[in-house]
Amino acid sequence: MELNEFVKLFADQFDDIDPSEIEAGTAYHDLDDWSSLIALSVLNMVEKKCGVRGLTFDELKSSTTVEDVYNIVQNKK
Repeated sequence: MELNEFVKLFADQFDDIDPSEIEAGTAYHDLDDWSSLIALSVLNMVEKKCGVRGLTFDELKSSTTVEDVYNIVQNKK
């Protein structure tokens, strides 16, 4: 999966944010809508759409940008 596709899938997890506002370099923790519920949605999306199990809350917490999460997912493949 390419980075741009991952960013789109990541952005789709937010209900109240226009997906075009989220880019690879977006610091997603700073988004007003970021919550533990969105984090669960991201974990589920990574498993279902990327086929990667084992992405953890700690990894989401320690990453800063959407691209950071993408890189973690790529390293788990």
